[in-house]
Amino acid sequence: MNKVKCLFVVFLFLTNFCFGQNNIKPYPTNWWVGMKWNKVQIMLHGDAVGNATSFAINYPGVQLKKINKVENKNYVFLDIVIAATARPGIVKITPAGLTSNDPINFELKARRTGKFAQGVTSSDFIYLLMPDRFSNGDPSNDRIPGMKDQSLNRNEIFDRHGGDLQGVINHLDYLKDLGVTALWMTPVLENDMPNRTEHGYAFTDHYTIEPRLGGAVMYKKLSDELHNRGMKLIQDAVYNHVGLFHFTIQDMPMKDWVHQWPAPTQPNYKDQTLFDPYVAQADKKQMLNGWFTDQMPDLNQDNPYVANFLIQHAIWCVEEFGVDGWRIDTYIYLNLDFMNRCNKALTDEYPHITMFGEAWVTGTANEAYFAQNNINTPFKSNLIGVTDFQCLYSGIQPAIKQPADGVNTLYETLSNDFLYKNPMNNVIFLDNHDMTRFFSEVGEDVARHKMGIAWLLTERGIPQMYYGTEIIMKGIKNPDGWVRLDFPGGWDGDPKNAFTKQGMNNDELAVQQYVRTFANFRKNSTAIKTGKLMQYVPYNGVYVYFRYDNQQTVMCVMNTNDGPATIDLSRFKERMNGFTKALDVATGTVFTLDPTLTLGGRYVLVMELRK
Repeated sequence: MNKVKCLFVVFLFLTNFCFGQNNIKPYPTNWWVGMKWNKVQIMLHGDAVGNATSFAINYPGVQLKKINKVENKNYVFLDIVIAATARPGIVKITPAGLTSNDPINFELKARRTGKFAQGVTSSDFIYLLMPDRFSNGDPSNDRIPGMKDQSLNRNEIFDRHGGDLQGVINHLDYLKDLGVTALWMTPVLENDMPNRTEHGYAFTDHYTIEPRLGGAVMYKKLSDELHNRGMKLIQDAVYNHVGLFHFTIQDMPMKDWVHQWPAPTQPNYKDQTLFDPYVAQADKKQMLNGWFTDQMPDLNQDNPYVANFLIQHAIWCVEEFGVDGWRIDTYIYLNLDFMNRCNKALTDEYPHITMFGEAWVTGTANEAYFAQNNINTPFKSNLIGVTDFQCLYSGIQPAIKQPADGVNTLYETLSNDFLYKNPMNNVIFLDNHDMTRFFSEVGEDVARHKMGIAWLLTERGIPQMYYGTEIIMKGIKNPDGWVRLDFPGGWDGDPKNAFTKQGMNNDELAVQQYVRTFANFRKNSTAIKTGKLMQYVPYNGVYVYFRYDNQQTVMCVMNTNDGPATIDLSRFKERMNGFTKALDVATGTVFTLDPTLTLGGRYVLVMELRK
């Protein structure tokens, strides 16, 4: 398909997407009784469904309020109200005036029970993985007949490799033992695209879980298995765009379902246009409405039907699959008023659920703008937290890569936390699926890699680790497939197995144990999980910070120099008074505190202070 045809999807607007007789589908596919969101807009999609002369619902407690016919006759949007008295069952939506007037079944379910929608907080440790690249637990779903992408080749970085949700389930105990409390996976919704389906960000049906990952049954099983272990499920949400082969793109309900352009137009990637008091509206429009690629049409959240479709889908996923937290992709490219509505709809329904948005920007003020903040601006975001790129790019990366001077930028970046309403809600990280792996970023230096891990698991905020960081997987983003390689041991016959330690070298084993030690210490540390942060101005490449509360004090000394450093502990008496001993978290040894402390180069000493 050539680029022009891909981009100018208006030609698809009134195409006839054939369903066949009696094949009208409702979206959402079901709803629940007893929901606060009880005014539901049902999208009906089917061949010429818009030609119906009327629709009728005869079900106790369910009222059809309005029939919305749109430009494409293959769609009708029904507004219904579900009363508090409604009971679970099958609501029959009966059309009139069609070739077949058979009822369309719409199920009302009882609410989900048990723990879910718990929220993800600073007490958690998130593990990010790509299901296709983590473990293949069910080879029978590696290829699904009829799907467009039939690739299956582990030697090709852009082909599918066969990882699935059963593979993740098989190794949840490994993650729990590692200290992980929350699992974030790249998207699990159907991506029936011709290629590049391994990442999951080009949805083709919001109400179908990717069958090559195991489908809805396996996603529910994964949710249950996580909750049974006291762990949490984070879903990756994409509101900005869909895949070109999404059914609402191949057969669009209306012309403005997506943002249309007279010529191929990508965003200008300038987040400043959203808060610049001097912005040209044309620049702001391009930032918000441009298409990422010609394969990912940009959804128009100003369209009320699109907005309802996306908000209802978010609620549906939480209730259907027991989601605990919500990671929101490409947040800075979204209509922010819409996002405030969507976030509020989720927290209204699930008061404890949390959301964090991808805010890949430069500058703390820029980043804070997209979250709950203390900035006096006309627009105020209600987003609970962001992915904290500032702590990465202006924080830990220069601290470790630029000895002596770089650590000052880490101190300065954290000093700007006054901009956030609650910086503890930000997700901090060393790398992810879109960037060079941290081990490669620090020149494959194990000592510096361990410094990053010690910082990640003691800093304020919610730590997130990308799969393989715990075993020093490497990869430079050129292109991104090289940072998305398979986790060793996830496939039968792998010569190296990080789950069983077979074939691992000493460095890999040491770092894996290092992560396990610090993550499990963190799991039981009130000071790190919910305590305060106090930092001291760095001197001579040494940065000292404390995590503390009324029960515990943890002291972290980061020596970014290649050689050893000695510090005078009297400088830190504000936080150290009354303590005479310290537990070295990495080694488990207890030692007496002397007036001075010497530690080796490229090292973070983490101590629990004791009396």
